[in-house]
Formats: sequence, structure tokens, C-alpha cells
Amino acid sequence: MQTKLTQLLNIKYPIIQAPMFLVSNTEMVIEAMKAGIAGCIPALNYRTLSELRAAIKELKAAKVEGGSFGFNLIVNKSNVKYKEQLRVLCEEGCDFIITSLGSPEETIREAHAVGIKVFCDVTDLHFAQKVENFGADAVIAVNNEAGGHRGNLSPQEIIKALKENVSIPVISAGGVGCKADVDKMLEYGAEGVSVGSPFIASKEANVTQEYKQACVDYGAEDIVVTERISGTPCTVINTPYVQKIGTKSPWIERVLNKNKKFKKWVKMLRFYIGMKATEKAALKATYKTVWVAGPSIEYTHEILPVKEIVTKLINN
Repeated sequence: MQTKLTQLLNIKYPIIQAPMFLVSNTEMVIEAMKAGIAGCIPALNYRTLSELRAAIKELKAAKVEGGSFGFNLIVNKSNVKYKEQLRVLCEEGCDFIITSLGSPEETIREAHAVGIKVFCDVTDLHFAQKVENFGADAVIAVNNEAGGHRGNLSPQEIIKALKENVSIPVISAGGVGCKADVDKMLEYGAEGVSVGSPFIASKEANVTQEYKQACVDYGAEDIVVTERISGTPCTVINTPYVQKIGTKSPWIERVLNKNKKFKKWVKMLRFYIGMKATEKAALKATYKTVWVAGPSIEYTHEILPVKEIVTKLINN
């Protein structure tokens, strides 16, 4: 399973354990590295810069041959912590950064100056070509089967479009829950895959047992798209609470979003409210169950250690 991604990150298998808000942690990434893949954590999972520094140092100390670790940065204006998080990552060092929801130009420039590779989430060819011009090391093709913030194109469509028109490696994100899915993405032309939702139901994840069990009990047909988390379409499990509140933004937000003067602030407020709601659902018992996941939970049948989930992705 040697590909350009395994060469870029010096990993055994072309798999990235995707960064998941509130879910990803150092224990999960350490086990991912031991299993021969890369692991990534959202920088936003750490409330303070000192906590982020401590996590980087822990991962550096635990790094093993054949594994790799990185962090995800939200690079748009809604993340007021972005610049300081980037500074800490560059000071402490990591193997790679994944950028999301904004222009990665500054991140690429600063990260490359200290030898950190940068992969950029993209949902279409236009943005893929843009980040290639900025100097990105690879693009992560977020398709319409991804969990969280997904794209509009099918895995085959976006991989084909990017492979034919950009020269940097394409990593597929979305729709991977078993080895057959990994093989399919590689056959389409991807150099690797980014896998998130199957790792929610891992023993190392520090979310509630209810969240993990939901990923076991629900399937692909139970995933719906909501605008009520970040203002951008996001996939969640269709729990009774999600059905009750609906998936569309409140009408007042839709009106204000059409006004250039208010749009930025409405987005920031929605992002804050939505993240708080998902945090409560993920980390404590609550009837307000807004659990982010993708359709690949279809293949999650029990709560397993990370190493066994990796084994299923490469062997079964």
C-alpha cells in the first residue's frame, strides 16, 4: 500500500485518522501512529495555547517509526485563535497541518519555513488549483460522503477532476468505512484516504458512551445535513432532537446572511453556538443530542480500540 502519501509522511499505510472536533485526542493519535498511519487533531480541541503545546510535546515524545502526526487549522475569520495556533505549531513542530474553511496561503508560507507539510481541504477543482499555486503539499478532496462539513461531488467525480488537473497528491475524504472503500478510493486515483467517523466509536475517544453507541446503532440512512452548527452544511446523526429542531438555519439568520455588513458576525455567532451545542452532546449526558458523523458509520458494529479499527481498514 505504498503511495505518494506514505512517502510524504513516512507512514506504512496511506491513511490519515481525520481531525474531528471534540473527538480527536493525543491517545487516539498515538495509537494511530503505532498502527502505521497518520493522526490529526483540530487545534480548536485545545482551549489554551499551553494545552496545545503540551499535546504537541506528548505526540513528539510518543512518535514511532511508520507513524506521523499533525493538526488541523480552521483558517477563516470565524476562528479568532488561528494566528496564535499557527505560531505555536510552527514553534513546536509537527509533521503536517491540514487547513480548512479559508485561504491557506499564510499557513503554507509559515509552515514551510519550518519544514511542516500542509494539506488543504478542498471541495472543488477551482480551490484545489488555488492551493496548489500557494504551494500546498497535497489536497484533501472532501466529497459528498464525508462526515462534518462535506462537499457536493461524489468521491469518483472529485478525485478524477483533481487528478487530471493538479499535480500534487490527492487524498480522498469521505465514504471510507472498510478496506473495500480504501481500495476503491485508491483505484479512483487517490494517493490515500482521510477517515474520521469510524474512529468516533473507539475506546480511546473521550466522548460519551452514548455518542459512541449511536455510531454503532445508527447507519448511513440516519445521516442528515444541518445548517444549525456552523452555518455551513454539516452532517449529523438524525436523532429525535435533530428532528425536533430541524436542519435549516433560523429565518432571521438567513435574512441577515444576505447582508454583507452582518454576514461575518452572524457566521461567527452561529459557529460559536453550534460548537457549544455539539460540545455538550459529545462530552456529557444531555437530551440535546447533536452528534456529528458521516455515513461511513454504516460499518461500525462495535466499540473497538483504534488499532483494531485500523486493522479492519487495511485487512478486512
